[in-house]
Amino acid sequence: MVACDQWADALTALRGTLPKVPRADLPAFFATAGEAAGRLPEELAAVLDTFREDGNEHGYLLLRGLPHDEAELPATPTSSPPPSERELLAMEAWLALVGRRLGLPTGYRELRAGAVYHDVYPAPGAHDLSSESSKVLLDFHTEMAYHRDQPHHVLLACSRADHAGRAATLVGSVRRAIALLPDADRAELLARPLPCQVDISFRGEAADPGPSARVPVLYGDPGDPCLGYDRELLAPDTTRAKEALAALSGALDEVTEAVHLRPGDLLVVDNFRSTHARTAFTPRWDGRDRWLHRMYIRTPGQLTGPAEPGDVVGFRVK
Repeated sequence: MVACDQWADALTALRGTLPKVPRADLPAFFATAGEAAGRLPEELAAVLDTFREDGNEHGYLLLRGLPHDEAELPATPTSSPPPSERELLAMEAWLALVGRRLGLPTGYRELRAGAVYHDVYPAPGAHDLSSESSKVLLDFHTEMAYHRDQPHHVLLACSRADHAGRAATLVGSVRRAIALLPDADRAELLARPLPCQVDISFRGEAADPGPSARVPVLYGDPGDPCLGYDRELLAPDTTRAKEALAALSGALDEVTEAVHLRPGDLLVVDNFRSTHARTAFTPRWDGRDRWLHRMYIRTPGQLTGPAEPGDVVGFRVK
């Protein structure tokens, strides 16, 4: 956790350099944000740069105490996308500055109509596996494990917490879990990708959501592997693979950390080194329900071709 209130004046000054209506011209907005991100307080910039390059043992970085003002907030949304004329909110500004320091804000054509900024709020009738659900646990997953253009970081910024303070973002780091995984199970999961279903957001309401991707669960350096994981969608096709995946699931449960986001918090999840979930909570539908802002970041050094901030990419299955 990084306490950011010490830089409140400098950060507020940087926010003032950003265009007031980001959705009016997102490419220009992110260009300006990129320049401003180069002027972040030196200590904060160094923390972000280190996390971008090396991650950490816990699989996430929590920035706490970012400047915000409840008085500037409208009611928590009940529909998407947000109005194009909505002025920049404080937590959206920090997403832009932190996101540009880490890499390239990215939209996904099939998700939220390609929006780069996502409002995340409870919605009546939302699918249980959707970020807009609230009544059940949104189970452990790495974001878009089945997508060839998977984001490297997932950013969640909090404008409002849930009324009871119950909702927690759970993070399980592969760097902590791997020490609990027997060598034979590690070798099994490193050996080959596993079949994986595709999330409803990308496949639509297909009647048969059978396995259509091949996801490497552990990959890269065998001593310090990356993680591709989805508790709901992975479909191991052999008894041995099922056993190894179950062992990994148990290890991730053992190392899980709960982060209760509150206003002024920005959580950066390392999507290649951890899996995350969200616990259930009870909305009141009173205009002050839990309201997060989400952004997906791709890191230029890990891409195979040219890319720009604000790009919207189409679905490519692994």
